[in-house]
Amino acid sequence: MVQAYILIQTEVGKAREVATAISGIAGVVRVDAVTGPYDVIVLTEAHNVDELGKMIVSKVQLVPGITRTLTCSVVHL
Repeated sequence: MVQAYILIQTEVGKAREVATAISGIAGVVRVDAVTGPYDVIVLTEAHNVDELGKMIVSKVQLVPGITRTLTCSVVHL
């Protein structure tokens, strides 16, 4: 299993709608609306990096209201 955090910037006033929409995507473990430079942070998991990439590009980034994403892979040190 691979995990990643997706940091999301949304259009003004769209954080709640984006968080709600993303919470229904398979592979999403947790969704939090936050303050600061990002509006929503999502913890995701998938069987491999390719599956994770497909989920991000074909599902998460297509949610209306998202303006930018930054994906941070989890590493185990």
